[in-house]
Amino acid sequence: MPLIDSLYNAALRMTRNPSDAEDLVQETYLKAYRAYGRFEEGTNIKAWLYRILTNTFINTYRAKKRRPEESDIDDIESFYLYRRMGDAERSGLSRSPEDQVLDQLTETEIKAAIEALPEHFRMAVLLSDVEGFSYKEIAEILEVPIGTVMSRLHRGRRSLQKRLYEFGRQRGLVPAASPGGE
Repeated sequence: MPLIDSLYNAALRMTRNPSDAEDLVQETYLKAYRAYGRFEEGTNIKAWLYRILTNTFINTYRAKKRRPEESDIDDIESFYLYRRMGDAERSGLSRSPEDQVLDQLTETEIKAAIEALPEHFRMAVLLSDVEGFSYKEIAEILEVPIGTVMSRLHRGRRSLQKRLYEFGRQRGLVPAASPGGE
């Protein structure tokens, strides 16, 4: 079970609850074990497992989500969405104004911005920007066309940008004009 840690981290981001994440990973491995005969050798097993994980989450946890839920954002593992922010500085390149603003945002604000995304945008952003899947792999995992993945990523990232811009504006880190000159 070499992918159990990454599956658990993805499940934790999906469910926002450690116990539910453990259950989701266990259910994923059980379904994968039962369906292993249908797995095609030479294909991407990571994408196959993430597809099972995502489908299980969608089928099981959407009904649960309709009920009031308790969640503590502090229990959610760091998203590492902006891990690359420091890469430019370490390599000696100048930092963009966006990077400088993001440096001043707290992890909680970034998590809150991601959590505020609608589920279909959040899933696409997490699978792409956090887990590093390609558009094709995300399309297979979510069982949607690549164009839909691209649209969801664009809209999700745009929404994230606006939300983070608002945090920066509230802190006086950016001028009051909206992002992108709108």
